[in-house]
Formats: sequence, C-alpha cells, structure tokens
Amino acid sequence: MKRSAAGWPEWGVRLRLLHPTDAPRFALLLLSLFIVMPSRGWAAWSDRARQYFPQVDFSRPRPGDPVRILLQLAWLSLVKPPFARRAGRTGSWPYWLGLCRRALAAAAGWCRRVGFWLEARFPQAFDPVRLRVSVEGVAEHAWWRSAAVRAACYLAAALLGALLVTTPFDEYSQAVFTVVLLLLALWVKRIPGPVPTLILMVFSIAVSTRYIWWRATSTINDDSWPNLIAGLILLSAELYAWLVLLLGFFQSSWMLEREVVPLPADAALWPSVDVFIPIYNEPLRVLKPTVFAAMSMDWPPGKLRVHILDDGTRDEIREFAKQAGVGYIVRREHKHAKAGNINHALGVTDASFVAIFDCDHIPTRSFLHNTMGGFLKDDKLALVQTPHHFFSDDPFERNLDTRGEVPNEGELFYGRVQDGNDLWNASFFCGSCAVLRREALLSVGGIAVETVTEDAHTSLKMHRRGYRSAYINMVQAAGLATESLSAHVGQRIRWARGMAQIFRSDNPMLGRGLTLGQRFCYLNAMMHFLYGIPRLVFLTAPLAFLLFHAYTIYAPALGLVLYVVPHMVFSVMSNSRMHGEFRRSFWGEVYETVLAWYITLPTTVALLFPGLGKFNVTAKGGVVEEDHVDWSITKPYLVLLALNLLGVGFGVYRAWTGPADEVGTVVVNLCWVAYNTLLLGVALAVARELRQVRVSHRVQSRLPVSLHLPDGKVYPCHTLDYSEGGMALALPEGLHLRLKQNAELTVSMRCGGRSHALPCRLVFSKDGRLSVRFVGLSLEDEMALVQCTFGRPDAWQRTAEREHEGTPLGGAWDIWRMGGRSLWQLLLQAALPFTVRSGRWMGFWSWLGSLLPRQPHIYRDSK
Repeated sequence: MKRSAAGWPEWGVRLRLLHPTDAPRFALLLLSLFIVMPSRGWAAWSDRARQYFPQVDFSRPRPGDPVRILLQLAWLSLVKPPFARRAGRTGSWPYWLGLCRRALAAAAGWCRRVGFWLEARFPQAFDPVRLRVSVEGVAEHAWWRSAAVRAACYLAAALLGALLVTTPFDEYSQAVFTVVLLLLALWVKRIPGPVPTLILMVFSIAVSTRYIWWRATSTINDDSWPNLIAGLILLSAELYAWLVLLLGFFQSSWMLEREVVPLPADAALWPSVDVFIPIYNEPLRVLKPTVFAAMSMDWPPGKLRVHILDDGTRDEIREFAKQAGVGYIVRREHKHAKAGNINHALGVTDASFVAIFDCDHIPTRSFLHNTMGGFLKDDKLALVQTPHHFFSDDPFERNLDTRGEVPNEGELFYGRVQDGNDLWNASFFCGSCAVLRREALLSVGGIAVETVTEDAHTSLKMHRRGYRSAYINMVQAAGLATESLSAHVGQRIRWARGMAQIFRSDNPMLGRGLTLGQRFCYLNAMMHFLYGIPRLVFLTAPLAFLLFHAYTIYAPALGLVLYVVPHMVFSVMSNSRMHGEFRRSFWGEVYETVLAWYITLPTTVALLFPGLGKFNVTAKGGVVEEDHVDWSITKPYLVLLALNLLGVGFGVYRAWTGPADEVGTVVVNLCWVAYNTLLLGVALAVARELRQVRVSHRVQSRLPVSLHLPDGKVYPCHTLDYSEGGMALALPEGLHLRLKQNAELTVSMRCGGRSHALPCRLVFSKDGRLSVRFVGLSLEDEMALVQCTFGRPDAWQRTAEREHEGTPLGGAWDIWRMGGRSLWQLLLQAALPFTVRSGRWMGFWSWLGSLLPRQPHIYRDSK
C-alpha cells in the first residue's frame, strides 16, 4: 500500500471529515438525500455527494474515505432492500433493524416525491453549491460552538450509546457485532495520531458497557442465597473495574504536553526561591548529592536559598550544613511528619516560591529554568510539578531483571496520567521535584496535615480555591527507588491509606471550587487505590464454581466467550494504544496482585475511620546482603496459590465426571485459574530478593573525561557509568594501559567552562576498560562531581526515549514466562527435600535442581 510523505496510509490522509466545516456539510447532504432522493444506482448518489464534497473522488474505490463510507451506509439503509431473514427469527434484533430500514425507505420515498415538487417550484433554494457556501459560513458563527449545541449533540450521542448498549442480541448477532467492531478497531489501530486513539476508546467503552449491562441484567443467579451473594460480589468488583476504566479513559484521553515557558531576559525580574530538602533518618551520603545539586542550580545566587529541614536533629547533618553553607532548620515538636516539617520551615523563610525535593532526589542545574517561567506569566499558577525518575532499580526491576525492557511502575503515572491531568488543570503535587507559590500554599494553611498523602491533598485544597497547576513532562531530578519489596509495599500502603482518607474526608465529588474534569481526575486517583478487594475477588472468583459449584455468572460458556472476551480484548487494545510506551499490557494486574492483600485492610479502615493512620518514612539507600525469599511477604501469595491449585484439581475432576453441558463452563474457569496462577507466580518471583550490596548506584552514561597517569601523561576517554563513589572508563580503541591495582590516578571533567580534577584509585583494568574509585574528595570536589554528572541539564534526557510495546502479546508473554518460571522453581525447591533421600531419584532431582539459578544477579560496588 502506498504511503504519503507524512507516513500515513494514502487513505488515512483523506480523513477530512473531522474538519469543523465538513460536519454541517455532510448533514446538509443527508438532508438533501431525504428531500430529493436520487435514483437507486450508486452513480447517482455519488454525483449528488460530489456537489457537496468536490475533493472526494467517488469514482475510484476508496475504502478508507469516511465520506464515502457514510454515504454508502445511507445508501444501503435507504435504498437497498434489507437482507434476507431466516424463518423463526422474528424477535431478533436484525429483524427489527430490517423493519426500521423498510420504514425509512418508505418515508424517504414520500420525501422524494415532495422534494421533486419543491425543487421544481424553488430551484435556487436547492442549488448544492449555494447551500454548501451558506453552511460553511454558518459553521463559523458562534452558535455552532455554543454550549447548547454541544449539549444537544452529547445528549443525542448518549441516547444512541444507550440504545447500542441495552439492545438485546442473540448469540449470532452478538458475534457479528463483535467481529465487525473488531475489524473496524484493527483498521483504526493502524492510523497514527490521537484521534484514532479516541475512536478505540469509544469502541472499548461501548463493548465494556454492553458487557456490564449483560452481566447485570442476564447473568445473576438468584436460585439460592450462596449463588446470589457470590454473583453480586463478582459483579461489584467488575463494576469497580469498569468505573476505573471509564475514569482512566477520561483522565488520559489527550496528553497536553505542555511546553516550557521561557524566563525574562532580565534576571533582575526573576523571583526568589527557597529550596526545602526535608530529611528524617536517611544517611548523610544520600543527602549530600541533593544538596550539592540544589546549590548548583542556575539561578541568581542572591535569590536562591537552600535549606535542610532536619526532623531527626542529628549533629552530623548540622555540621554538614555548616560546611556546605546552606540553611539548617529544626523544630522542637515533631508533629505531622513531613508536612509539619515543611510548614514549620514556611514560617521561618520568606521567598516568594518554594521548591521541594526529597533528600534522595538530585535536581539538574536547569530545574528552575524549566519550571519558573509559568509563574511569571500566570498569577494564579500555584504549582509546577515534574516527573519522579529513579536511577536505581525498584524491586520489580531488580528481582525480575526487567531494567530497560519493561517500564517501571511509576512511568505510567508520570508519563501519561499526569500529562492527562494537566489538560483538565488537575495535575497534583507529588511531594518532591516541584515548585509551589508561597502565597497559594499559605492560603490553604500550608501543606495538608489531615491525611498521610499530604501532597495530593494540598493540591486539592489549592484547586478548590481557584488556583491552577501545571505539569512539565521533562525529567529534571532523579532519586533512589525502594530497595526491597517490603519497603515498596509499605510505601504503597501509605499512599493507598492517604487517598482513601481524602476520599472519605474531602471527597472531590462534593464541595465547591472544582470543575467537573478536576473532580473526575481526583476521583480516579483515589478510586485506583481501592483495588485491593476487587483484585482479591478476581483471584478467587473461579473457585466458587470449581470448589463449591456456585454459578457466579449464570450463563452458558458460549455467552461468556461472546461477552467477556470482547470486553477484555478491546480494553487491552485501547489501553495498549494509549499507554504502550509507559506500561506493558497485563503488568498493571501484576502490580495489583502483589499489593492487593496489603492495601485492603488499610484502605478499608481509612474509609471507615479516616483519622487513623500515621506517616511512615520510606527507607532509601539500603542494601540487600544476601539472596533470600521474603517469606513474610509471600504468605498471602502462597495461600492464594494453594487455593488456585486446589481449584485446578477440582476443575479437572468436574470436567471428567460432571455433566457434558458443564464442560465448557469448567474450561472457562480453568483458564481463569491458570491466569491467576501465573500472576501469583510473578508475585512470588518479585518476593525473591536478590543480593544488592552496591552503596552508590551506577548511572550508565557516555561523558568525555581525561585520565591523568602518575607519570604525567594524559589520555582522553569517556565514561561507561558513574556514581558518587567511582566511574567505569573506556579508553580509545587500540589503547591499553598496564596499571597496577590501587594506582593513584586523576580524572578531570569539564562543567560550565571549568575543569575539575578528581583524585581516584584504579580498581580494575582489562582490555581498555578501567574501573576507578574516588578517594580523598574534598567538599568542593564532591560538589564538582555532582555538577558534572547528576546535575547536568541533559543528565536524564535518555529517559524520554521510550518505545511503544507494539502489541499486547509481549506483555502476555512476560506473564507466561516469568510466572511459569517462578512456579517451576517453587515446585523444584519444594520437591527436592522430599526426594533427595531416594537413591533412584537423586540424580534426576539433582539435574533439575541445577536448572535453578543460584545467584543470578550480584550487584557489587567498587567501594
């Protein structure tokens, strides 16, 4: 197929129906077809359409042209006879469609007779060229864009959607409907751009809403209380998932992609900024790079003030602040954790704006340059948020070895969701890597202290007062991810509890001050963390039938396939199209499976008693000494896995001994259990903590440096990776140096027109690759190292280069591969102790045991 210069298929370039003046023109064409209907031939219809759309070539087959498609639909509906009916199907949907088509054809015939008479009496009034010019002129008037006209269109679309969702289909009609819609979706999926994405969303909403309507009206089994209760529980979980799907589509339907607002050329007009770096019990080595990078930000020195907010009141932090020349703020009463710490600092500082960084988030020099311009343009702008990026592996990336292959858990939120929130003026504060206007912050009483997610709650309060927020989707700071799954779970528990507290105490759907878009965006953020109970329901729902023979979905297996499969296929397809760059398909269910058990109780308690719960600090900068399985974390996964495996056994028994008409239902439930088992296998794999003894995490980057040898020779080279503790260097091709271990060397790097010499020692040298460890760095040397590496404006530019997953099958293969491998390893580990005593099986099990990786990944540091 030919492609245009823009990369679109040739038929895709002709999508001009979306132009504002084309819609009324096509409506006028349909009206003229009703009033003066042409003859039954397609040529006569195309001649009439050509008068309104001269740019469309109706003589050649253009299957991708929307004008031609809509015209053909009108021709088929009004002129061609309805398709043949089968006997005995008078009550089906196609039969009524045929009756409607006959009625429309009869009405069109009468309109045609009246139209001939009108055209003969008033020929100028029916001139297509004059009508087209008139309609194009009217389309430019304000009424076409008025709220009333849009509301009428939305109402008409809602009525048509309700008709589509609620019309009962038999199995044949449902299959035809699904196949036709799927073919259209696959065709639309090939067209690039945001508009086809919106079309896929509409398809998914239609199919999923139709599924929910079918579930609520046709599949509830009320012949006994156990069946009714089990069915209602599953339906409630599905209603939650459907609501989150709709809110997610609304929230992320269009990415704003806000541009950076430039600052005035006169630096005297730039405002003063206080930089707050709160710390509680984190190590000093974690704090140092953040302070050095904050001090080095490109801003007038007299207008930039860096403050360490030490809530741990430690002498080493006080001494470091004195040596570095930054502010040191402590308080007597340590109430409300991080929120109280920041509020106390607000009372003893006075800059117009406040930049907040967690103690492990290292900003680049360009941070303020890229975030402060909007504040000078908009007096009501209260917040500018930037993404959170982590240069260390989180537990999923480290334990599953997916770094660089699978986007981490936070990339969807910071890559797509926050950009979607920005369209609705609903991007919210995330606790770090942001700038806030002091006036707006003080107008709501400072950082919110009523909940443990003080950041999002503060944004909600400012939005209620009419302030605006902005999101700059440009990584301008980087920090450390949680080192262990237990720490990761603890952090998410706090987030889930806090969002549930806000939902209970300051519900965004209630009260004044928020637009409808803001209410939906905040509601989705809070509803997201209520997935604990629904996810547990999905993990155990098929067991109701397999173990207890309870029909949670009272429908034949064919009905399940015709309704459930399209619902899943369209939702996965549309989400893959929207989020494929930021999250692989099916990985959201992996994250939910890992956390569901642990957030269920905190969110439930928070909904009932929103005042309970306290802020917990997420540990950063730790190590994992040895490979081990965190058995305390895996207990819920093992219990759920055992139940699902028991369901498999009962399912095989029912398929073998049960009635023949239940075999299809058993197979469907077994497939469901198999998928749940794979998800639990991945959860167990995440809980297998791999050894990580690296204190300073390496960042892969190619930077030019100069290597100074003890004899005075200098060689140009470049970095392979770097950290606060050392570097890996690559010499020019063909150059090999024979150096002794621990040889005294010097590495020089340039930054801002200056060269900085950093003393180091050789740790490793082979084939032109050198590993060095920094020694004896002064405070100025450490600051220079941070400026030349972590603080570079383009330090995290590579993080914006993401590839789309292409097809959801890749995510499905991940679940199959990782879950299956984890279950296989668990089986071998469980079987080895019981069979090693037998000489007959000892060799076989020893061979199987050799397949298990003993130490698959060991993270070492040069220190």
